[in-house]
Amino acid sequence: MRAAGVMSAEAASAVLEPVLAELREVCDFGAVHEGFDGVPDVDLLVTGWGCPPITEEVLAGLPSLRAIVHTAGSVKGFVTDACWERGIAVSSAAQANALPVAEYTVAMILLSGKRVLERAREYREAKAFSVYGVPDSVGNYGTTVGILSASMIGRRVVELLAPYDFHVLVHDPFVTEVDGAESVGLTELFRRSDIVSVHTPLLPQTRGLVSRELLRSLRDDAVLVNTARGAVVDQEALTEEVGRIRAVLDVTDPEVLPPDHPLWHHDSVLITPHLAGSQGNEWVRLGRHALAEVRRWAAGEPFRTPVPAGRREHIA
Repeated sequence: MRAAGVMSAEAASAVLEPVLAELREVCDFGAVHEGFDGVPDVDLLVTGWGCPPITEEVLAGLPSLRAIVHTAGSVKGFVTDACWERGIAVSSAAQANALPVAEYTVAMILLSGKRVLERAREYREAKAFSVYGVPDSVGNYGTTVGILSASMIGRRVVELLAPYDFHVLVHDPFVTEVDGAESVGLTELFRRSDIVSVHTPLLPQTRGLVSRELLRSLRDDAVLVNTARGAVVDQEALTEEVGRIRAVLDVTDPEVLPPDHPLWHHDSVLITPHLAGSQGNEWVRLGRHALAEVRRWAAGEPFRTPVPAGRREHIA
C-alpha cells in the first residue's frame, strides 16, 4: 500500500515524526508534503493541520486514492464533496483530540467551583486567609454543571464528572438522553446551572447561540466555560455580563483578541491560548491513533473512527 503525508511542517514534526518509523513498517510511506505539488499517486493520504482542500483537481492527480487518515480533529476544512462523491474512506483523530479538551474542561470546572484563581490572587495580596469566612457559594459539593451539546467532547466531560458530587444537565437538540446527565431545554440549562460548559460546534445555526438573553439568565457568580469556538458565544454580550458572572475562555472571536479588548483586563475572566486541545506530549496520542488506523486499513479492516459523509454538515 502506497501512502504519503500532506500537512504543515510543524504538524509533521509534532504528530507524525514520533511514529514515522512504525508507519513505514506498515506501508510504503513516502515523503510528507506541505501541499499537493509533487505528491505521487497513492492509495492513502495521512493528513494533518495545514492540509489544503482536496478538490476535484487534486483528486484528478490521485486516481488511486481510496482513504484519508487525518491526524487531527475536524476534516471539514479540507475533505471536500468531491472526496465523498468518489467514495474515499475518511478517518479522523477527533476522538483522540477530544480527551485533553475534556480534561481541561473538568479541571476548569473544579477550579472555578473552588474559586481557586480568584482566591489565590486575594491570598497573595492579603497574605492572610480565613477558612471559616468562605461563603457557601464556594465549593464543588452539589454544584449544577450544564453541558451545552452532547458532542464527543461533551459526552466525555459528562463521563469524567461522574465521580464528583455534581448534578449534571445537558442540552442537545438532537440527543434526548445522556447517561449521567439530566436532559433539559436550552433556557433551563442556563437558568439552573452554576457552571455552563460549551461544547457546540460552530455551524451557521450555532453562531451566537449563547445569546445575550441566555447569558443574562445565568445566576450571579455563575461560570461560563468555552472550549468550543469563540463565535458560538455572543462576545459583546458576554463582555457586558462579566463581573456579575465569571468566564473561562480557551477560545475567543477573533483569536487573538485585540490588545485593548476589555476581556483581557477583567478579573472575572481567564483567557487561555486555545490550549485545551492536544499539545506537547499529547501530540503523540494523535500520531499513534493515525498509525492504528493505517494498520487497520492495510489489513483490510474498516476504520475504527470513520467520518461518514452524512456527518460533514454537523461537525466543527
